[in-house]
Amino acid sequence: MEIEVLVVPDCPHQQLAEERVRQALDAAGLTTTGVTTRVVSDQAEAERSGFTGSPTILIDGRDPFAEPGAAPTLACRMYRTPGGLAGAPDVDQIRRALNDAGRG
Repeated sequence: MEIEVLVVPDCPHQQLAEERVRQALDAAGLTTTGVTTRVVSDQAEAERSGFTGSPTILIDGRDPFAEPGAAPTLACRMYRTPGGLAGAPDVDQIRRALNDAGRG
């Protein structure tokens, strides 16, 4: 399984997203799965990557939290979580996305 966190330069939610992804991987028993972070610095790269805001979490190249019709952009991204809007999905949301990806 390949996990990548895409961010804009100086993303204020980068660390939060990386920490939650790591916690979700550990909770799912995927302790040896690595996480890479890639900085998306221009609109052309955002369009090539399907990057719809920072941070974007890709699991095997797919954004499990993609909003239908969202356009590629270099803006900040907010996620709907049980606790309200947040700068990253919560750990349980990421763990469920990991489990779903493992079944595919």
